[in-house]
This record gives sequence, C-alpha cells and structure tokens, in this order.
Amino acid sequence: MMGDPHLLQMVEEGLRNTVDKEFTAQMSESLSSRETSFLINEEPSPAKRFNLFLRRRLMFQKNEQSKDSIFFRDGVRQIDFVLSYVDDIKKETDIKAERRKEFEKNLKKTGLELEIEDKRDSEDGKTYFVKIHAPWEVLATYAEVLGIKMPIKESDIPQSKYTPFSYMFGPVKLSPTVKYSHPEYFTAQFSRHRQELFLIEDEATFFPSAARNRIVYYILSRCPFGIEEGKKKFGIERLLNSNTYSSAYPLHDGQYWKPSDNRLNERYTLYQNWARFSYFYKEQPLDLIKNYYGEKIGIYFVFLGFYTEMLFFAAVVGLACFIYGLLSMENNQSSIEICDPNIGGQIIMCPLCDEVCDYWRLNTTCLASKFSHLFDNESTVFFAIFMGIWVTLFLEFWKQRQARLEYEWDLVDFEEEQQQLQLRPEFEAMCKHKKMNPVTKEMEPFMPLYARIPWYFLSGATVTLWMALVISSMVAVIVYRLSVFATFASFMESEASLKQVKSIFTPQLATSLTGSCLNFMVILMLNFFYEKISAWITKMEIPRTHQEYESSLTLKMFLFQFVNFYSSCFYVAFFKGKFVGYPGKYTYLFNVWRSEECDPGGCLIELTAQLTIIMIGRQVFGNINEAIYPLVFNWWRRRRSRSNSEKLYSRWEQDHDLETFGSLGLFYEYLETVIQFGFVTLFVASFPLAPLLALINNLVEIRVDAWKLTTQYRRPVAAKAHSIGVWQDILFAMAVLSVATNAFIVAFTSDIIPRLVYFYAYSQNSNQPLSGYVNNSLSIFLIADFPNRTVPSEKRDFTTCRYRDYRNPPDHEYKYAHNMQFWHVLAAKMTFIIVMEHIVFLVKFLLAWMIPDVPKDVVERIKREKLMTVKILHDFELKKLKENLGLNPDEFAKHVMIEENKVNLAKSTI
Repeated sequence: MMGDPHLLQMVEEGLRNTVDKEFTAQMSESLSSRETSFLINEEPSPAKRFNLFLRRRLMFQKNEQSKDSIFFRDGVRQIDFVLSYVDDIKKETDIKAERRKEFEKNLKKTGLELEIEDKRDSEDGKTYFVKIHAPWEVLATYAEVLGIKMPIKESDIPQSKYTPFSYMFGPVKLSPTVKYSHPEYFTAQFSRHRQELFLIEDEATFFPSAARNRIVYYILSRCPFGIEEGKKKFGIERLLNSNTYSSAYPLHDGQYWKPSDNRLNERYTLYQNWARFSYFYKEQPLDLIKNYYGEKIGIYFVFLGFYTEMLFFAAVVGLACFIYGLLSMENNQSSIEICDPNIGGQIIMCPLCDEVCDYWRLNTTCLASKFSHLFDNESTVFFAIFMGIWVTLFLEFWKQRQARLEYEWDLVDFEEEQQQLQLRPEFEAMCKHKKMNPVTKEMEPFMPLYARIPWYFLSGATVTLWMALVISSMVAVIVYRLSVFATFASFMESEASLKQVKSIFTPQLATSLTGSCLNFMVILMLNFFYEKISAWITKMEIPRTHQEYESSLTLKMFLFQFVNFYSSCFYVAFFKGKFVGYPGKYTYLFNVWRSEECDPGGCLIELTAQLTIIMIGRQVFGNINEAIYPLVFNWWRRRRSRSNSEKLYSRWEQDHDLETFGSLGLFYEYLETVIQFGFVTLFVASFPLAPLLALINNLVEIRVDAWKLTTQYRRPVAAKAHSIGVWQDILFAMAVLSVATNAFIVAFTSDIIPRLVYFYAYSQNSNQPLSGYVNNSLSIFLIADFPNRTVPSEKRDFTTCRYRDYRNPPDHEYKYAHNMQFWHVLAAKMTFIIVMEHIVFLVKFLLAWMIPDVPKDVVERIKREKLMTVKILHDFELKKLKENLGLNPDEFAKHVMIEENKVNLAKSTI
C-alpha cells in the first residue's frame, strides 16, 4: 500500500482536508500535549497507523520552523526561563507535585506567564518543561525594584581612545560593530512612573535578555511554595536541592554554529568573534560578553584579558634575559673551569651518598653547570627587581581598568548584589532560632555562635590535617629522592653503557626529574579529593549568605592550593642544601637518609625544573580537563536522550542536555588564574620564561573558557559585580610576598652573591676577576676523617676530596669550621635582601602614589554623565509639571525655581 503513489496521494489529500481544520483553528500553536498523546497512543489498524504517520509528519514539518525557537507556541512571547522536572511515578511523592503546583500558582500571581511542555513531547519521554515568560508589567516593576539602569538619551561623550598597554596593532582589533554592539547612552534607574523618559522603541526588546533572565531568577528565588513544619518555604534553589525540579536555566539565543532567522543571535556572534581558537590573537568583545552573560562573568574575562596583556611585557623581558643567558653560556667562567679537564677534571669531589656512592670528578657536571647559567646569571637580579615593579604596575593599572569598567558598564553606584546577601536555603532549614533584623525590623532565622563552634573546629582541624598531609607527602617525595639517588648513582656507575649518558643525565638530574613528576601527580590527587572535602566542610559550617559561603570556600581552597602547589618549590628554594653539614658530620633525615645536597652550580637549576614541571603540567592538565570533560559529558547525555529521533529536539531540550556552569564556576576560574599568578611572581627569579609560558597558556585559556561557555554549558543567570572581589586582596598579598621570595632566591638559591663577593673581595686576577672562583668555592676534606659507615669501601690513591662550602681546611687550627669568607658571603646576602626589598617597595609605593586609582578622564566622564542625567530628569519633570499645572504662570514659575535649585545643588556636589 505504501508503495502505490496514487493511493498515497489520495490519503494525503483526505488527511490534509481533515488536519487543516485543526491547524486553521490554531495557526500559531502546535498540537497540545493531550492531542499528541492521543495520536501516539492510538494504534487501531495498519491504515490508521499510516494515517498517523502522515499526520505526525505534517505536524513536525509545521513545527520545523520553531525547532530553534525561543518563544512560546504563539511565536510572540519570549521564553525567559525554563524549569524542568521528571515525573517518575516510582520515585515521585505527592509532596513534590504539591510543591510544584503551589510554586507555579504563585509564579502566576506575580504576573509571570507559564507554558508547560508535556513529557510525551520531550525526547526522552520523561521530562516536563515549564517555560516562563515575563510580560512588560513584570519587567518594569522588578527593573525598578532591582534598580536596573536603562538608556534615556544617546551619550554625547566620545569613546575613550586611551587603553593602556593593549590593542596597539590593527590586526588584533575586532570590527567596531562587534566591539561596540550598542551605542553609548546616558542612563538612569528605571521607573514605571517615568516610562516616557526612557528610549522605549519596542517593549518586547527594551530589556536585554540578560536583564530579563536576571529579573525572572530574582522572582524565582523569592517565590514561596508552601508552609512546611510551620516555616514559610520559598525559592527555586530549595526546590532544586530537594529534586522537586531537576534544573532551572535561561535559554541561549540560538545555535552557536549558525545565525538565527529574523532575529539577532548573540550566541552565534560570540562564537564567531570570541570562542574560535583561530581568534587567539584578537581582542575580546567585552561589551557583548557583558550583555549576554552579565557583568560578573564579563569582569572575569576583562581581568583575564588585562592580565594576559600585561604578561606580554614580562614575557618579552624574561625572554630577553633567557637569550642573554643562552648567548653567554659558552663564555661563562665558572662553566669553563668546571668543564676544563685540567681544572674540573682534576678536582675530586666527595661522595654524594654513604657507602654506595663513589668519589667523582667535577667536570662530570659540565653540562649541568652550563644549563644552570641559563637561569643563574647577572640578568637574574635585574629580572627579579623588574618583576617586583611589574607586579605593582599590573595591580595599579588593573585598579584603573576596573574603575574605567565601572563607568562604561554603569556600575559606579552599584552596591553588592542582593542575590549574594540573600539567606541560603540550607541556613534557613537548619536554624531553629529567630532574631530581629535591626535594618528591616523583621524576624529572620538566626544561628547562635555556640551552635556553629563545633563545625568551625571541625573545619579548622580538617584544613590543618590536609595541609599536614601535603607536607607529609612532600617529605615522602624527599625520602624517595634520597633513597633513589643512591640507586641511580650506583646503577649509572656500574653500567658501562651509561657512561656517555651520565654526562647529560646525571644521578642528580634523574632523581630531580622523577621526584618532580611524582610530586606533581601527588599534587593533582590531593587537589581532587580536597575540592570535594572543602565543599562539604563549608556546607557543614552553614554559612548565612551566599557571600559568606563563597568567602569561606575561597579561604579554604586558596590556603590548601597555596601549600599544595608551592610547598615543594619553597623546599627546593630555601631548604634544600642549606642544612647538609659537611663530610664526616652530615645531617640525616630521621637518622637514616642523608640530607640532599645542591649541585656545585647551586640549587637554582633544580628549582627551575620543579617549577617548570608543576606549572606546565598543571596548565596542560587544566585546559584538557576543561575542554574534554563537558564535551564528553554532553555527548554521552545527548546519546542517551536521543532515543525518539522523530520528536522535536527543541531549543529548551538542547540547552537541558548541556553541562551546568554552576554558582562556583567562576570561583574555580579565578582560583586557577591566581595560582598561576603565584608561579609567575613568587619564583620568577629562578625561571624567567615563566611569564612566557603563562602568556601562551592564557591565550589558550581565554578561548577554551569562551568555547565551553558558548557551546558546552547552559547559559548562566546574569549577575552583577563591580570588581573581582576578594581575589584582588589575595593578589596584593602575593605581590608583597613575591618581593621577599625573589630576594631570598637570588641571595640563597642563586650563585650570584658568592660570585660577586669573590669578584670584589677575593679575586687576584685583574684581567679575569672570576678566574679561580670554582676552586675558591670548594672546601677540602681529609678522606681519613670519614666515619667508617660513610666512606666508600675501595681504597683510593688520593687523600682529600672537595665539597661545596666555605670551611677551614683539615690542617687549620679550627678545621672544618666556617671561615671568614662564609661570613662575608652571608653578610652580602643579607645586605642584598634588605637593599632589594627596600628599593622595590620604595618604587612600589611611589608608583601607587603616582598612579591614581580612577583615571582623570573617567572622573570627568562620571561627573559629566551625572550632570547630564540630572539635567534630563529636570527637563522631564518640568515638562510634566507644565502639563499638570496648565497655564498658571505663578505656580509654574514657583516649581521651575524649585527644580532649578535642584539642578544647581547637583552641579555644586559634582
């Protein structure tokens, strides 16, 4: 039957006559869910099943135009928010259904309009979707409540041409239509009673989508859904926590890979001009990001972009210092002497471990000494001072950028987001007491201090325990390196095939690299588990507001990650090789393992290797994880849900199958950036290429974050923020700490200061002042003074060996005691630390004093905008007065005088 074209034509004509009546009656609507379910469930005969197939095909052909629709079935009312839930009869309880019914009834009372998609119309056949639309009256009312600023007149202030350190070349710039997606306006807080004042061309598009979903979420977060246990319950977050609803999210504008028909698709514009990796060198469309995702997410990308721009200058200087070290590597006097067979080849060094390690010649570390010079040369001091100044410039210019942003994004008078100050549902659920709020004069849930103290103790104990676990794991890695070093040394000594490799891959290098890789894997594992535990502990503390929750979690996560990522670097920089002792009187860890010694060229090269492995490994792992996880998760979710391919895969279902960004999504992004900032600043004296690696990573990071937000995540609810919050204080603290750490690295980890002391005080060769430095830096030890348990078993034809220290020779009255040069070098190191810190801090304070927090042109623009806003409001009020008072000249003159006085008062305050 299905193969007969004549029969098919007859059936189609008969069916079209029947179905057209239904479609004519509801031209702008699809079939209701009840009609759809009737069609799906009806299975009378093969002929009727074929008719059903044709009817369904016609239905979905008609709906094809709305497959990507962000409107109700009428095609007019825009969907501002979507709620979803699964009506599982096995797990469903009456209380959840009752909560939903009451909640949706109260939403309608607030003026919101709802449209429900039956589960039979969804792809998986299980999920209901509640589409929410906010009509003009609701938007206007809550825009006034939230103090949302809207345009009243196009601005006559020209665009600022000054953007510090950014966008110097044409190829990096975006098209002006993308960069400035909307004209600049003078704005004022929206008021329903002054609607004529605002530039309202179309009520449907006057409020941007970000403002609309923010308003709807504000209503959802405060809408009650019943009284339980004598308490009034409200808020979508509580319903989500109890699985009454499975998700709540605003819709994306459309597909990211194609523009939408007959309307603007900002998601597509963002993908084309921001989220593509081929645009890594382009500036970001910051205004468009703010308009689409809200100011809170927008300011994160502004910060990340500004930080990346400033890294460019640090990377250039760091690369220049590295190139200097590379060019001067072959001419380095210390390396020349170490590599010389007649100097380094004749110097016998004491064993690096007990019994199994043999004596060795200094020239075996020839290549290591050359590599060490790459990062340990005269430019190290310059770069450490430069980075101390750079970090000050970065933070001061960021203050200015932030102030400029507050003006451009209308955040000058912005106060803390009320969302952040709202009571958390968990806090309300746990509270059994109430207390009068002195501001609102209302009774609010209250938790006394004695009820919180046990949780605070548990929280503090847990954080301390995990930090101790980090320290113990670091000690375990040190024990690994101490125990494995002897194995590497004896193996390389015994294997004849490794004799050639030993000049490049020394036992010290092999131990250092394997230890650093092991340490990095331990760091990642501890970090993974601690993230889960810290979130659980913070919930157990029962913070009162969302802001308190985020602040508490920030403190825990930052303290832990600071210790976790930096502890091994602090150990190598400031402890390794500093308390070794000397041959015959070494110090031992747990009285078993001998303390680690530095290479004759110093510990700086090992600090560089440690920093490189952890920094690069963390950045690569982070970017891969951020890109792969949501991609795989979304693919798997879509794969499982696409079971009914003939059904409509609607806009809300597509977004439902995406990953959730979450309220703490930005928290982890900031944390990642701040930890990287620590690598760039705290230990940069040992690795001048760190800013370059951070720059490359951030160029990728910006596009990865943009790509995942645009393509792999549901659209977050728009939220306001005028700064990066507590992270700014953390950056300032790290900047101050970085001055001290780099000064100590140059003084105690680098070999610069001992060389300078020798150069000016002990050198006897005026033509080559550093000639003889290697021999001078090594002390002499009499082999006969070795304890029996440490000396190698084989007899040797030499009587002394050398070790790195400044001690008296065996024939001295105070043999093996520190000599005068040791105290001279120590005094020089302490002097350098004091001088460098004072110089850098003096420059920091001068720069902070010279660079204003708010640029002068921004101050003038703010004053101009305030004045113009007052004037526009004045003219508007006068016009209304004239209309209300008619032509009574006395009354009108009186009111004019009052309004003029208001304007003059505003001018005087400005």
